[in-house]
Amino acid sequence: MSNHYDALGVSRDATAEEIKKAYRKLARKLHPDVNDAADSQDRFKAVTHAYEVLSDPSKRRVYDTTGNENGNSNGGGGNYDGQGFAFQDIFETFFGGAGGGQGNGPASRTRRGQDALITVRIELNEAVFGVNKKLEIDTAVTCPTCEGTCCRPGTSPVTCDVCHGHGQIQRPMRSILGNVMTLATCNSCQGFGTRIEDPCNECMGEGRVRSRRTLTIKVPAGVGTGTRIQLAGQGEAGPAGGPAGDLYVEMKVNNDPAFLREGDDLHATLSVPMTAAALGTELTLETFDGEQPITIKPGTQAGEIITLRNLGVTHLRGYGRGDLKVHIHVETPTKPDAAQEELLKQLAALRGETFTAGKLVSSGGMFAKLRDKLGNL
Repeated sequence: MSNHYDALGVSRDATAEEIKKAYRKLARKLHPDVNDAADSQDRFKAVTHAYEVLSDPSKRRVYDTTGNENGNSNGGGGNYDGQGFAFQDIFETFFGGAGGGQGNGPASRTRRGQDALITVRIELNEAVFGVNKKLEIDTAVTCPTCEGTCCRPGTSPVTCDVCHGHGQIQRPMRSILGNVMTLATCNSCQGFGTRIEDPCNECMGEGRVRSRRTLTIKVPAGVGTGTRIQLAGQGEAGPAGGPAGDLYVEMKVNNDPAFLREGDDLHATLSVPMTAAALGTELTLETFDGEQPITIKPGTQAGEIITLRNLGVTHLRGYGRGDLKVHIHVETPTKPDAAQEELLKQLAALRGETFTAGKLVSSGGMFAKLRDKLGNL
């Protein structure tokens, strides 16, 4: 008696999946239709019989215990006559699961609808605090006339008189083992088991139509460009009354003329007159939270940053907000009149600054400090 494990080329502790994989590989290689070697038919029968035994847990248990599939221990293996052959497995091997067994029954017309993706633009202040957005979308919706049945109101699908509702028909096929019956999709009903003889005029038997619908979405605070919001069941309706897919809303945040966003922080520029920067003052800045007081300390320099805590963008996945960073820009007079120019000269003189032909040649500030440093060397 040949060893079934050796015939399939697997070990005695091989899993059911390993045994099935080994059999399918050998069956493709040894089948007489693709292998005309003299011994291919005998080898094909041997591996098929080995698979029949080892793929059945009870037969395999008996075989492992007694050494043969008959359950006796006299070493006799019995004669294989082709009965009990695993037709479904071999037809799956050669015909992609088209034959053997009782099939999976009729197919369903009802299918899930496709997911949809739309882009929505919002303003920066809406991203900071969140907003409810009303959308109008063109999509597939369940047909209001037939309510997804695909049939004209008052009618219903009729059972296919070819496959009698099974969605499949049996066909004979010749093989080395004789005639066997295979299952094929019924061409009359396309495998559904029923036919729609009087389709709905509104959806032409699809069970859904294109329509524009309105919905309101809640955009959470803190979203940014590229953030996607998933709305389950708000996508396209499926055929024949099938469930709708999901709707994905991708956010695009418009640029703001006054504020620049970096992460959850906002940045703004505040222009301050030169005199106000030198003397100090109180100003107000219009923010998304309303007017905020800004204290300009005496001697404030251009480029300094004043941070207003918790006035930035709301954290999307947490509590609190980022900061608002105010960048100070000091305005210098560009075209002073005669009176202003005279006052500036007086200020320069008081500061020890000397100008010759429009050039600064000495300063009680910068030059004096440099001279002192050099003198100490």
